Amino acid sequence: MPTVLIADKMSARAVEIFHERGIAVEVKTGLGKEALCAIIGQYDGLAIRSATNVDADVLAAASRLKVVGRAGIGVDNVDIHAASKRGVIVMNTPYGNTVTTAEHAIALMMAAARMIPQATMSLKAGQWEKSRFQGVELYQKTLGVIGTGNIGSLVIARAQGLGMRVIAYDPYLSKSRAADLGVELVEMDTLLAHADFLTVHTPLTDATRNLFRAETFAKMKPGAILVNAARGCIVDEAALYDALKSGHLRAAALDVFCKEPVHGDNPLLELDNFICTPHLGASTEEAQVNVAIQVAEQISAYLLRGVVQNAVNLPSVKEEELLLLQPYLNLGERLGLVLGQLAGSGLREVVIEYAGEVAELNTAALTTAILKGILQSALPETINAVNAPVLAKERGIGIETRKRESADELRARIAVTLRMDQGERVAVGTLVHEHQARLVQLDGIDVEMPLAGDLLYIQNRDEPGLIGRIGGLLGAAGINIAQFHLGREKPAGAALSFIAVDQPLTEVLLEQVAALPGVLAARMLRL
Repeated sequence: MPTVLIADKMSARAVEIFHERGIAVEVKTGLGKEALCAIIGQYDGLAIRSATNVDADVLAAASRLKVVGRAGIGVDNVDIHAASKRGVIVMNTPYGNTVTTAEHAIALMMAAARMIPQATMSLKAGQWEKSRFQGVELYQKTLGVIGTGNIGSLVIARAQGLGMRVIAYDPYLSKSRAADLGVELVEMDTLLAHADFLTVHTPLTDATRNLFRAETFAKMKPGAILVNAARGCIVDEAALYDALKSGHLRAAALDVFCKEPVHGDNPLLELDNFICTPHLGASTEEAQVNVAIQVAEQISAYLLRGVVQNAVNLPSVKEEELLLLQPYLNLGERLGLVLGQLAGSGLREVVIEYAGEVAELNTAALTTAILKGILQSALPETINAVNAPVLAKERGIGIETRKRESADELRARIAVTLRMDQGERVAVGTLVHEHQARLVQLDGIDVEMPLAGDLLYIQNRDEPGLIGRIGGLLGAAGINIAQFHLGREKPAGAALSFIAVDQPLTEVLLEQVAALPGVLAARMLRL
C-alpha cells in the first residue's frame, strides 16, 4: 500500500480522500529540514503547501518518493531540477483558488473605490467624517484587465455583472476569445489611457517585472485606481508611492508585495489612499478545501493508476521514446521560445509542420513542447507539456499540425507558424550534429543560429556599416559578442541579425541599439 506524508497544514478532507482511495497517510507538520530528511524515505508521496522546502537534500533522502503534490499554484519551494533528476514527479493545483483570488481582486477594487478601510479606522477612532470619505462608483466605469487567464476571465465576468465596461490587454488572447468574454481587446497604452480601474492577473516574469513603473503610471488616466492581487514585483512600489502621493492615481490596493512579509518601514503604508492585505488572495475556507482535495486526488491517481495531472516536470513521452525524442523536444521548445518572445498581440493559431525523420516520432509530445515555449513567457511559470494545450484552448488559440516525408536537403525540420490578428511569424529549425538545436529560417529569411543563451535580435535594413555600428556600441558598453549571425532577403532589402552575448542588455542599452541608423527593431531573447 502506498504511503503519503502531509507535511503542511491543509484541510482534513485531504486525509479523508487518501483513506477513501486506500492509501496510507500520515500528517506531520512543522518539520525542520533535518527531521524531514530523517523520515522522508518512508513515503511514496509528499503533499505540501508553501511552508515545507523540498530541496535537493530532502529529495536525496527520499528513496521511495515518486510524487510531490503542491496544494496551490507556486512550486518555488520545490527543487524541480533535483526532482526531475531523481524521477520524482512534481504536481501543483492551479485551479483550486481561482475563484477566491478573483473575488479578492473585486473586493480590493470596491474597498479602494469607497475607502472602506480608512472609513472603518476613522469611525473606530471616534470620528464621523462623511464628507472625507466620498467615493466613486464602479457602475459604467471602464475596467482594464491585464491578463485574461483563469483568474482574469473570472474578474471580467464579475465586473460585467457590476455594470462595468471591460477592456483587456493580453498578447495571447485572440479576437474570437475576446468576443466570447465580452471584452474589447486593446493595446497596453490604450488600456492605460482609458481605464478608470485597472487590475493585473499575470505571472511574474522578466517581461512583467516592474510592469507598472514611473513611465507606466504617467500613461495611466488621472484619478485611476490600481489593483494587484497577482504577484509582487509586478508593481514598482517606489514609483507607485510617487504616483499616489502626487494624486495622479486616486488609490491603489495591493495584496502582494515584492518583499514579504511587509514591515512598517514600507512608505506605502503611510498613505491614506493606499490599502493592502497580507497576501490573502487564496485565503478562504473554500479555496483551502479545494486545493487540498485536488492535491489528494492527483497524488492518489498517480500512485494507484499512473495518471499524471498538472505535472510541472513531466513530458508526455514513453520511456523508450524519450532518448530519441529528447533533442527534438529541446528544438521544439526553443523554436517556441523564439516566436513567443517575438509574437505580437492576438495570437489566433499555431501551425506546425514536421518533415523528414521527425515526422515519424511522437509529434504530440513535440507539439506540447512547442506550445510550452510559445506560451511560457506570458503565462504562469508552471506551464508544462500537460497544461500547455489546455491553456492554449482557453485563449481560443487553434493548433494545426502537418507532416511531410521529405525535409528537402535536411534530415529533419520543424516549421512553426504563429498566425496573429496583425500577421504571422514563421520559424524553421533543425538538429545539427545529431542533437544541437539550430534556427535555419525566420520569416522567410535564411539564417543559421544556435538556439541557446542570451540573444540580441535585430531587424534592420540591408546596408553597409551596420555590423560595425552595433559592435562598436556593444563593445563600448562592455558587452562581449560570442556569435554574430546575419540573414537577408534576396534581392537585398530586409535583413535580420542574431547576436549571442555574454550578458543581457539593459533596457537603456537596448534602446540605444534600436536607435542606431539602419536598425528597425531590437529585442533581447532569453533561451
